[in-house]
Amino acid sequence: TTKTSITVTPSATPPASSRTTSTIGTTTEKSTPPSTSPVPVTTSEVTEIASTTPMVTETSGPMTTTAVRTTPIRPTTITTTTTSGPSSTESTPSSTVSLPSVSTSPMPVTTSGTTPTESLTTTRGTTSSKITTVIATTTKIVSPGSTATSGPTTTSSAVTTTGSESWWLCECIKAVCIEDNKVEIIPVVCNPPPKPTCTNGLSPVQVIDDDGCCWHWECDCYCTGWGDPHYMTFDGLYYSYQGNCTYVLVEEINKKVDNFGVYIDNYHCDVRDVVSCPRTLIVRHETQEVRLITAKPNTLQVEVTVNKQAVALPYKKFGLSIYESGINRVVEIPELKMNVTYNGLSFSIRMPYSLFGNNTQGQCGTCNNNTADDCMLPNGDIVKNCETMADHWQVLDPSKPECSPGLVPTNAPSTTPVQPCEQSEICKLLLGSVFKPCHEFVQPERYYAACVFDSCVLPSLDLECSSLQIYAATCADQGVCIDWRSHTDGVCSYECPAGKEYRACGPTKEITCKSSQQNETSTKQVEGCFCPNGTMLFDSSVDVCVKTCGCVGVDMIPREFGDRFTVDCQDCICLEGGRGIVCEPHECPKQDKKCDGEGFYEVNEVNSEDPCCPLITCKCNTSLCTSKPPKCSLGFEIQSRIPSGQCCPVYDCVPKRVCVHQNAEFLPNSSVFVDKCQNCFCTNEVNVSTQLNIISCEKIPCDISCQPGYELQPVKGECCGRCVQTKCVIRTVTNSNIILSPGEFKNDPNNNCTIYSCVNLHNQFISSTSEITCPAFNEDSCKPGTITFLPNGCCKTCAPLESPTPCSVRQRADFIVYKGCRSVDRVIMTECEGSCGTISLYSAEANSLDHSCSCCRESKAIMKDVVLRCPNGHSISHKYIYVESCSCQDTDCHISQSREMQSREESDKEDTLNRIKRAISLASK
Repeated sequence: TTKTSITVTPSATPPASSRTTSTIGTTTEKSTPPSTSPVPVTTSEVTEIASTTPMVTETSGPMTTTAVRTTPIRPTTITTTTTSGPSSTESTPSSTVSLPSVSTSPMPVTTSGTTPTESLTTTRGTTSSKITTVIATTTKIVSPGSTATSGPTTTSSAVTTTGSESWWLCECIKAVCIEDNKVEIIPVVCNPPPKPTCTNGLSPVQVIDDDGCCWHWECDCYCTGWGDPHYMTFDGLYYSYQGNCTYVLVEEINKKVDNFGVYIDNYHCDVRDVVSCPRTLIVRHETQEVRLITAKPNTLQVEVTVNKQAVALPYKKFGLSIYESGINRVVEIPELKMNVTYNGLSFSIRMPYSLFGNNTQGQCGTCNNNTADDCMLPNGDIVKNCETMADHWQVLDPSKPECSPGLVPTNAPSTTPVQPCEQSEICKLLLGSVFKPCHEFVQPERYYAACVFDSCVLPSLDLECSSLQIYAATCADQGVCIDWRSHTDGVCSYECPAGKEYRACGPTKEITCKSSQQNETSTKQVEGCFCPNGTMLFDSSVDVCVKTCGCVGVDMIPREFGDRFTVDCQDCICLEGGRGIVCEPHECPKQDKKCDGEGFYEVNEVNSEDPCCPLITCKCNTSLCTSKPPKCSLGFEIQSRIPSGQCCPVYDCVPKRVCVHQNAEFLPNSSVFVDKCQNCFCTNEVNVSTQLNIISCEKIPCDISCQPGYELQPVKGECCGRCVQTKCVIRTVTNSNIILSPGEFKNDPNNNCTIYSCVNLHNQFISSTSEITCPAFNEDSCKPGTITFLPNGCCKTCAPLESPTPCSVRQRADFIVYKGCRSVDRVIMTECEGSCGTISLYSAEANSLDHSCSCCRESKAIMKDVVLRCPNGHSISHKYIYVESCSCQDTDCHISQSREMQSREESDKEDTLNRIKRAISLASK
């Protein structure tokens, strides 16, 4: 190291208008990394300024020094040193500048803090050295017009430091205060550190140091899970666990982030409850809870909710973003430099070691590049079996009351198939040539073991595909693309929606019309469905592939700028700039159509020419009609007809052209049962008055003749009837028959002294024969010519010489008076008058007198009308009896005439009975 010192000595105080300038005479060049040439360090010009002169800053190189002078007191020396490292054989000159001291009022000095010293292996160009670096210590002087600095920035004005303190002059150049106002300028030179080996089998990543100058290697915290399910911890420890509760995947041991954690909800995906599958992945960060839910078991269909509300992707809010990346749904927290992916069959969690190293716990283990402590329990104890550890990380889930956090299982669950299983052909792909390019980056053995387990335990679910999928995704993360699905004979195929094509290796974030290829810096790839070549995604929130970036509306149809179209009955145009699509309501022509008439109503029909403007048409709905169909009688049916231009039907009862009998209808030419004594059938002839067909019948012929005294009468249930006795049949002494009806008397045609009679007692016809016994008669006692027969025609008697007046009708004219009213004129009235025979004969057989009485009485009479005039002037019609003929009629001699008129019928009956009794008595004798 070569040092050059220049001392500036102040002279007497100059006048206010004069100024003294001292210029550094030696300039040293410093090599710029990564070259090995000397590092140029230029010392700025130092100017003495009067106390009233404002602060002046002059710059001539990468390092800027600002000085403010008030009253010169004593010289100050700044030593600039450029070091190339111990291995360098070249010397670098340095400059020491002696500046006049600045006398100021007392100023407080503030230090922002000191970071502990650490030894770093850095690389900068081809010249390297092991350098002990002190992380920035910033000194602040709080005074009017002063500024404080921290880190690799320009030094502040009027800095006063003590020995061993340092600060950043500019990017990767540090100033160190040595002593006696000497400052050493030290550029930071980085040597590449050795590349470590990550226990999880992944490549380490480069991380910039806190000073922003050098970088170092770190093993990211990368945890995965797949299948039923299988886990790979942050440090690469593989195990399987079939719990069906909700568990902690990762939480912080020392809580630095508010409400942070990743959790998994498993369920038994086998009816035997042998194995489990992931159902929901839960990510919590501060006020948000993201749930990635498998929409359909064992598929890549995933639904996303935030705080139990479904959201559309991409989603970005409160420092958290969710988007689609190939087949995955990704939850990213940029502040924590972490992301969580899930696709329904597998998940992965990536977190930076710099923020989460040695500060994770859960089923993903502790991220410290050491598998020995991955099976850590919540109390900090380490167990040998991670399956046992996994059960201890249950969390309270109200939807799973059967799960009890903190319950310790008695035995560790088995993750080995009980029975030997034949090796799956799909699993063999992991060890074969398909995945061989990735074997040197990611070891396939653990994924193969998981694949075999899934194919043996659940051969029907094709879960072995998840092992190949997660292995291919891990390979892609390491920069190795494997197109493996085409080798599974369709078992693990993936179907893309229309308009997209499957790619095994596509960009994590697809190029859209609102992004560009230049903005995409990530080289990682994922499998999924992407837009075909020659097209691009319109927008991350509009899943439509377009050839040119125009507009995409709610109908998801791409359009070019200037296109006019109609969507949702809005007339729209695609414009470049602004909102893109500008719409206004679609106007329809007016329609003056009214639906009049009963049953009609208006209907809007789709217009084929303009779907947004429906056509108003009149439709008929008969349910709106008020007229009801009538009830037709038998033989008639309802016939409806709709007159032209009307909606409601008109009903008529029309004949069916059938016959009707006893509430039944009969078709023409069919037999009709009227009764069993007739053969009837329905004819085609129509009765004009009834409009019904006529029933034609023919009687069944009967050959039945009845004896005298009997009549043919119908009998229910019989066609021809039967002979029923209706009269008495009396056999005379001459063997002739006399037929008498009940109550009838008749003399023997050969003997008037014999009388026959008939009576019906309780449907029994009884005939009787009566003999008249004549009293003793001496013809000699009669005058000649006076012998005659009595009225009975049997006995003789002597007739009187003078013949009395015979019984006849006599007329007389007189007024008829009734209830005070009298006929206007005399009315011809008739009456019976004359003598009739009355005898009393002794009957020796009866030993009694037989009385025979007859009186002259009407034998035929009619009723006639006459008009009577009343005293009040009114007239009434009155009926009276007019006798047309008179005759002598037998009557009881002991019954008065007035009483005989009231009970003539009873007398006749009694007389008949007496005669019968007498006849019976005679017959018995």
